[in-house]
Amino acid sequence: MTQLGEIQQAILNDDLGAVASLDVPETYRGVTVHKDEADMFQGLESRDKDPRKSLHVDDVPTPELGPGEALVAVMASAINYNTVWTSIFEPVSTFKFLERYGRLSPLSKRHDLPYHVVGSDLSGVVLRTGAGVHNWKPGDEVVAHCLNVELEGPDGHNDTMLDTEQRIWGFETNFGGLAEIALVKANQLMPKPDHLTWEEAASPGLVNSTAYRQLVSRNGADMKQGDVVLIWGASGGLGSYATQYALNGGAIPVCVVSSPEKAEICRKLGAELIIDRNAEDYRFWKDEHNQDPKEWQRFGKKIRELTGGEDPDIVFEHPGRETFGASVYAARKGGTIVTCASTSGFMHQYDNRYLWMNLKRIIGSHFANYRESWEANRLISKGLIHPTLSKTYSLEDTGQAALDVHRNAHQGKVGVLALAPEEGLGVRNHELRAKHIDGINAFRNV
Repeated sequence: MTQLGEIQQAILNDDLGAVASLDVPETYRGVTVHKDEADMFQGLESRDKDPRKSLHVDDVPTPELGPGEALVAVMASAINYNTVWTSIFEPVSTFKFLERYGRLSPLSKRHDLPYHVVGSDLSGVVLRTGAGVHNWKPGDEVVAHCLNVELEGPDGHNDTMLDTEQRIWGFETNFGGLAEIALVKANQLMPKPDHLTWEEAASPGLVNSTAYRQLVSRNGADMKQGDVVLIWGASGGLGSYATQYALNGGAIPVCVVSSPEKAEICRKLGAELIIDRNAEDYRFWKDEHNQDPKEWQRFGKKIRELTGGEDPDIVFEHPGRETFGASVYAARKGGTIVTCASTSGFMHQYDNRYLWMNLKRIIGSHFANYRESWEANRLISKGLIHPTLSKTYSLEDTGQAALDVHRNAHQGKVGVLALAPEEGLGVRNHELRAKHIDGINAFRNV
């Protein structure tokens, strides 16, 4: 049996105490992009770039373990939009990130390689910890959030997201979670929710923490009870968590989706106010350069019909260019537009009169700090927020999983198995799971 096979067997047999005595393999399989292929899609439109052609499963050397770090045996991971961006080399090749990180220190030089092991989510078991790690030990079952910080300067010590050397693990660093082994900083680790399977536990990380900061945290929209919250893509990876947070926090979500099937998912979550943007045929852009304010007005009227005449206190933005003008218009006077992404384009246009004359605010929100991530994971562990996993692929089929997300042919989150040989493993608390099984399975088979 291989060294990885022995590690896998110990975990599957719940013999986690044996993990510390097992040798760490010199190589492992990871999903990679290659530096010499960074121009492979040149001249193609984004929609025509196929992650199946750029994502490879390679045997790669196990990285050196540094101070404050941990090596984790990855049981499962998940797909995020940053994996899609990495795979199509947009908006820039991630090798530029790795080169920049590699110049920071001799230790960070490890990340500057001709291949990039991708992935910003994981669930798994700690294999080894580096010098100075006290809170985690080999055999601990963990999930990881994706904030990578150095914290050697003052800027990040109030909010680690403001650290001058803040990066997203598996996107702006190497040795990510779509692999059999991952390298993380110990302050990325959190306890695995014990009522979830490996693949379920891996799926919330990035999007759950992002939605928590964006909507709930004081660093984001600071949502309160009774707020009307307009949520774009409310059944998707980010929006599905925003919908849950709005409902749990006593707010009133207005869920924007693109099909009856996605509307039904939102109803399963408990939302009542839903707009099917395709059925309503909103066309916010007349052409490539000009938006249609009349469509903003029609959209705003629809929102008020659903809410009894109220405009959104908060707009949960992430589509970007396609929707941003409508978002700024739709927010109530004194309202907040909080944005964390631009999946339809980074260059936003909006009518500034609706912003300044109505005292609205635009807040930029990017991932989450450790405390926010810990709180978001705690809510998962208590069964107050549920994973939104809809489908799981093998490591070998990661390219297809990324293509699903790229083409929006998915619901919620798409998982990937690594060392877990099949779905359904890793549950420790069956009583809590039984209590919340409908919520856990809300996105399955949709």
